Amino acid sequence: MLFDDTYKTLESPSEGLYRDRGSKFLAFGFSVATQQEIAEHLHKLRKEHPSANHHCYAWRLGVAGEAHRANDDGEPSGSGGKPIYNQLLSAGITNVLVVVVRYFGGTLLGVPGLINAYKSATIECIANGKVVEKHIMELYHLEFSYESMPAVMKLLKDHDLKHSNQKFELECELEFAVRKSEADSVTTALQAIPTVKAKWLRTN
Repeated sequence: MLFDDTYKTLESPSEGLYRDRGSKFLAFGFSVATQQEIAEHLHKLRKEHPSANHHCYAWRLGVAGEAHRANDDGEPSGSGGKPIYNQLLSAGITNVLVVVVRYFGGTLLGVPGLINAYKSATIECIANGKVVEKHIMELYHLEFSYESMPAVMKLLKDHDLKHSNQKFELECELEFAVRKSEADSVTTALQAIPTVKAKWLRTN
């Protein structure tokens, strides 16, 4: 069965800034792969901006953004996290987190003003970053005898697969990453080689 393992995300951290009637909205964008990474970025930003009034955010994970969340962090419902999330959808990016840190300027902006501010800060953040196309990769660990090494290495080369953490002795080991859409066919071909054992490690 064919399926898509390609997605768009931010290449590296990016920032944006929007001001309205004294309030500052600082936007921070990150490429992320897990909810643990998201929690770490949120914790770090809260430590770096302890006097900020709000840390609103939204994130998406998965090729189609299957996992997602928007958080208003005390702002009126739907005025902080949702505008951020809608810009992630508009940009077509996933595996991404955007946090907008607000410093209150003394003047209430109202719900429409807040929606516009969080939206504008996010747009600026994404525009200042670089959106790139990536593939979901599966990481495997291989074990095989020294006699099988030529066949293993040829197959990896034929599929243009990079390997790492190799150990070539009487019993050999290495790790390699392969696109999710090609993982089944590659591992099946590898395990058809005598002595080869393939173990899935994780998805990147």
